Amino acid sequence: MSNWNAPADWQRLCDGSACPICMRGEPLNIIAPLEASWLTMSERAPMRGYVCLVSRIHAVELHDLSAAQAEAFMRDVHRVSRVLSAVTGAVKLNYEIHGNTLPHLHMHFFPRYVGDPFEGRAIEPSRIVAPVYAAGEFAVMRGRMVAALGGAPR
Repeated sequence: MSNWNAPADWQRLCDGSACPICMRGEPLNIIAPLEASWLTMSERAPMRGYVCLVSRIHAVELHDLSAAQAEAFMRDVHRVSRVLSAVTGAVKLNYEIHGNTLPHLHMHFFPRYVGDPFEGRAIEPSRIVAPVYAAGEFAVMRGRMVAALGGAPR
């Protein structure tokens, strides 16, 4: 069952009054503040190198941003894409914007690799139950991302 089936709850998420990101003032697992967003990364991820870019402005859809805000968000997308590709060596990056469960604008970045569990098809994150990082590997990947973005670890 989705939050869509509870219209009042869904509306509070959409208007930001019950948005956990807005209520906290930021998302969890931030590794870098960017121009219009925060970049997050968690060890509990569906793919090695998975990151999520979260808008600093509460918006449900990309078109809810002003043109200037959308341009700034897309500059962050471009920057993260370039860095993530270089750091991970992925053969392809997949980008996804949903907001079906948390309607606060965010973009998922899924690095794709030869032999990944979803090679040749869509990623199904819920099918990943085992850790994707070996011991110590996440810290190294996170550190490389932060360094490539030109920041200090948060």
